[in-house]
Amino acid sequence: MIIYQTTKRGFLDDILSNDIENIVREDMVAYGAKRVGLSELTSWKNSLQYMSNVLHDADIPDDCNIAIEYHIPQTSKRLDFIITGQNADKKDHAILIELKQWSEAELTDKDSLVKTRFKGGNTLTPHPSYQAWSYAALLHGFNQTVYEDNIQLQPCAYLHNYTDDGIINHPFYQEYIDKAPLFLKSDALKLRNFIKQFVKYGDKSNIMYRIDAGKIKPSKSLSDSIASMIKGNQEFVLIDDQKVVYETALALAQQSSVGNKNVLIVEGGPGTGKSVVAVNLLTALLKKGLNARYVTKNAAPRAVYQAKLTGTLKKTVIGNLFTGSGAFIGCEENVFEALIVDEAHRLNEKSGMFKNLGENQIKEIIQASVFSVFFIDEDQKVTLHDIGDKNELLKYIEKEGAAVHQLNLSSQFRCNGSDGYLAWLDNTLQIKETANTILDTKEYDFKVFSSPAELRDAIFEKNKINNKARLVAGYCWDWASKKDPKAFDISFPDNDFAMRWNLETDGSLWIVSPESVSEVGCIHTCQGLEVDYIGVIVGEDLIVRHGEVITDASKRSKNDSSVRGYKSLMKKDPIETTEKLDRIIKNTYRTLMTRGMKGCYVYFVDSDTNKWFNDRIETN
Repeated sequence: MIIYQTTKRGFLDDILSNDIENIVREDMVAYGAKRVGLSELTSWKNSLQYMSNVLHDADIPDDCNIAIEYHIPQTSKRLDFIITGQNADKKDHAILIELKQWSEAELTDKDSLVKTRFKGGNTLTPHPSYQAWSYAALLHGFNQTVYEDNIQLQPCAYLHNYTDDGIINHPFYQEYIDKAPLFLKSDALKLRNFIKQFVKYGDKSNIMYRIDAGKIKPSKSLSDSIASMIKGNQEFVLIDDQKVVYETALALAQQSSVGNKNVLIVEGGPGTGKSVVAVNLLTALLKKGLNARYVTKNAAPRAVYQAKLTGTLKKTVIGNLFTGSGAFIGCEENVFEALIVDEAHRLNEKSGMFKNLGENQIKEIIQASVFSVFFIDEDQKVTLHDIGDKNELLKYIEKEGAAVHQLNLSSQFRCNGSDGYLAWLDNTLQIKETANTILDTKEYDFKVFSSPAELRDAIFEKNKINNKARLVAGYCWDWASKKDPKAFDISFPDNDFAMRWNLETDGSLWIVSPESVSEVGCIHTCQGLEVDYIGVIVGEDLIVRHGEVITDASKRSKNDSSVRGYKSLMKKDPIETTEKLDRIIKNTYRTLMTRGMKGCYVYFVDSDTNKWFNDRIETN
């Protein structure tokens, strides 16, 4: 998405208006930004003036094009400054410039990471050259037009306030400086010459518009890439906070010991790359010879990953690498060098089918390894048994005498990279209040359907593309087909709709089985996984009345184990239990409605609720 775009001449004129920051802000607001912070305005005001100085050269053509804050497709990331034009051979080039106001940094021993001062103090962050290169890799990876039209991307970083101190350009970072040259305070002329290498003629072919309107490559899914990753291939470029988490975890795993136990807590919402970082970390640790395991309570991701790895590793090896969270009962202390716990919000106190084994899964995991990392999103706790929240983790980390480290993931890669959709969903489900009261569907393909048949047909149509569209529903219908294969579970006779819950034959592999689009999945078969398009049927356990989202656990099926036992809990503590049930039901639909990378289509059984949600989207 192009936020600001003009020629070099137009950009220089906007600079002369002495209001460039507000011109860019107005363009941002026009494209749906709710507010632009003072720090961002200040950075535009300062950094863009420096870029103006660099571009004041007659050899840089007036009709080359300038784009500011270009939104990289399918991510939440934006490129600071882009110059497009043609080189001496009339080949199309796009120079991608990462602008920084930094004036100091500290050297680290972590690949591509530096420390620099932000509002919260000194913070670990990717080196600007790594950041510029990784953004270029993202653009190249997502945009088919860049590849097919042979548009050359030239990333670099410009730190216009930074005086050479031998730190930011230390040989430790040379690998990434070679990929994306670094220009400091005294290097304006060098940056100018760099630009002139690739832009001798203007943008004769609307390069930026072609990129923006170009085909988007099919998104990689983790499950499709896992076999290649286990072999050591880089399938995903880790960016920004993902790289910080990965390198921090890698360093902690290598320095931990029985006398120096460490635990890393990583918080991140849907699509922030928790599982991608976790699997990358597993492969790196295995390559270094460490005894590491990937742990998750959810059976579905384990089953899918194991199925995708069949033929690449022995079955026993695969089974050992990907294990359930209840596997550490009675385990010898510190026998593992690293345990990587994905979807840690789903951890339980007790283990086993009847929840009667072991003492506490958090405690058992921490005891079993000298280093453990827990990836959590408390807004994805979806059963009464889920105990994985930060406070519970901190309690057991302290009890075990381990050092605690905490990081966050925020870069968005699901839901078409739309932070706005996630904020709107949280606000609309009344999980948390945000400023996003109306959803602009330009960012993310969200639709409310007036009948379940229309929803089904839309998902079936999307599935024809690449078998990556599925229907799911809240667990409000009994699983009659489990005993009677001819029975339909979810039926709307007036709407020509009758479907079954996912069959036991597919089990946890439902989301990837070729024929399973004809079945309806639930939270237990899709949490921790993703598709391109998700269709969600919302039952009567969530309705809206007079602007209030109301939940009702009694509308859940008797087959649903996630709220089983709530009636007895209501007798003991009705207030706390009601609050917990309300959160579970809202979290369930939040999780279901964030499984789609490209789109989410929804049908609400309650007509008033259907209308209420539909009134809160702005179609284009």
